[in-house]
Amino acid sequence: MNGKTILITGGTAGIGLALADKLAADGNRVIITGRDQHKINQVSAAIGCSGFVADSADGAALKQLAAALQKDNIQLDGLVLNAGVFYPQAIATSSEEDFDQTIAINTKGPFITLQQLQPLLKNPSSVVFVSSIVVTKAFPQAAVYAASKAAFEAIARVANLEFSGLGIRINSVRPGVTATAIQGKAGMNAEQQDALFESMKDTVLGRVMTADDQIGAIEFLLSDQSLAMRSAVLEVDGGYLL
Repeated sequence: MNGKTILITGGTAGIGLALADKLAADGNRVIITGRDQHKINQVSAAIGCSGFVADSADGAALKQLAAALQKDNIQLDGLVLNAGVFYPQAIATSSEEDFDQTIAINTKGPFITLQQLQPLLKNPSSVVFVSSIVVTKAFPQAAVYAASKAAFEAIARVANLEFSGLGIRINSVRPGVTATAIQGKAGMNAEQQDALFESMKDTVLGRVMTADDQIGAIEFLLSDQSLAMRSAVLEVDGGYLL
């Protein structure tokens, strides 16, 4: 796939960064968003893409992003709703603030992003939501995270109906345990991360997945090969759910 214009939210680290690097190397025009201007500048210079500061929890910033893209006459072939957070909390001890922050970034953020960028999406175009296997597999301390991902998958089903006449298709990828910065940001220390990654040797894949392992599924959903797919879910879990 080449020659397309793709915007990736949360494109400065993890799956978003790996995808941006691959798409840019293949000759696509890549636009990334993130919360840190310095990181955006670093990534943009390294892989040859452009970037905008846009916090997924900030609706005003997302509206400004849409206005800036429109001003530059940018039309999108694809949109990857990748930005997200995971703050593990037991139900009994989770605070209302933790709940609101997770929902704001993982559910409301992609909702507003899709809403604001919809006028910039071509006919046809592809939207890919980076979800998680937590939608169907229960993990302790992941209730709010699971709810935030499941909620947007529900939104995507309705959006597929409402945007059908515009040629916009929306599908999801559900990564399994993937070694990225998200584990550290979730509060896991190095020893805990090593133990988690070591446990992945018991999966069919035989190792923990990396961000690169998620790229193929997302690229497929962005490509013209997925034109007939709507609200499809590709689980990329290394066989964890078998």
